[in-house]
Amino acid sequence: MPRRPYALLPLLLLPLSLLGACVVSESHSAPTPAPPAEAAPAPVEAAKCVPPGSWADAAGKAMPREALLERAAKAPAVLLGERHDSAEQHRWQLQTLSQLYGLNARLAVAMEMIPRSKQAVLDRWVDGGLSEADFLREVDWRTVWGFDPQLYLPILHFARMNRLPLVALNVEQDLVRRTSKGGWASIPEAEREGVGTAAPPTAEYRDFLAKVLGQHGPEEQAVDRDSERFRNFIEAQSVWDRAMAERIAETHRKTGRTVVTIVGAGHVQNRFGIPHQLADLGIPDSLVLLPWDADRPCKDLDGKIADAVFGIDSGGEPSGTPKPRFGVMLEPDKAGVKIADVLPGSVAEATGLKRGDIVTAAAGKPVRVAGDLTGAVQKTGPGTWLPVTVKRGGKTKDLVAKFPAE
Repeated sequence: MPRRPYALLPLLLLPLSLLGACVVSESHSAPTPAPPAEAAPAPVEAAKCVPPGSWADAAGKAMPREALLERAAKAPAVLLGERHDSAEQHRWQLQTLSQLYGLNARLAVAMEMIPRSKQAVLDRWVDGGLSEADFLREVDWRTVWGFDPQLYLPILHFARMNRLPLVALNVEQDLVRRTSKGGWASIPEAEREGVGTAAPPTAEYRDFLAKVLGQHGPEEQAVDRDSERFRNFIEAQSVWDRAMAERIAETHRKTGRTVVTIVGAGHVQNRFGIPHQLADLGIPDSLVLLPWDADRPCKDLDGKIADAVFGIDSGGEPSGTPKPRFGVMLEPDKAGVKIADVLPGSVAEATGLKRGDIVTAAAGKPVRVAGDLTGAVQKTGPGTWLPVTVKRGGKTKDLVAKFPAE
């Protein structure tokens, strides 16, 4: 949502699924907001949290696999949180999906990664009418999501092999971006893509989002909760959660299927986002399941984070510690990618990037869509530099973004 481990809002146009790595202030995920960086616990301590291959409740107490999966297979919605760039977490999602299918063949698979305007493409994929290359091109994967499609294709193939309906959950990035800039009230009803008014977020969710927003500079900073910027950020995240919840609820009610949702963890953990909106829509019994990496601090198992967690071991895969955020909000432009806003205190601000700049190249490669810049930022390690070329006022400027060391 981006080593933004847990997607939260697309800060706004990089998949706030980039939130972790490339902030957009406000996919896009999540969004999926990442927890604050912590020193990794010793391996022995980590093993005591949730041993790989086992289920536990939100306090770390072991749970019987069979009983949990049987409960999930009967739920109206099962929300499988993820860190978007983690191969191991996507393997866990596929395994859990296949186990649920073994208990209940009447499933639907809902995906945050696809905007609802591309639903017809998902339908054609399930019907076998598209190759992988055609599918990725027609959903404009690189632009609307940007994460490696190989992380998601096994799930897409599973749905097609078993003729499970695929559901596009997301709204167009522009709707979230406009809400983040001007608030929900600034969006004419005819331009809201059918999304209703979100249930007010809980105080705990507001606290969580304030922490997420405060992490988008080189150092964590306090957020002015009375500011228009923060209010609009909250509204944008709530609209995003509401839009996805409405699609999940609609699918369950129309088909009677259990809707297994592939989504950034920031949208579901602690039942703050999508589950809260589902409850407001009359579906209070969705189930939140999260992967639990061996290096995640045991103290995060606070008894509330999920209905159940599953132990995994990424085995050398990058952990949940976020990489430096870039700190820009993006929007399309015919000449490249336009910077709609620069977050205060961010790497982008220190680089000298300004609102209205058109990014034309990063790391020596052309930038034509948001995914090009996202990919370049994701490949930039802590303590290294990223050359960026922008057009400003008819002139071309070469800048160097310097990412702080871990």
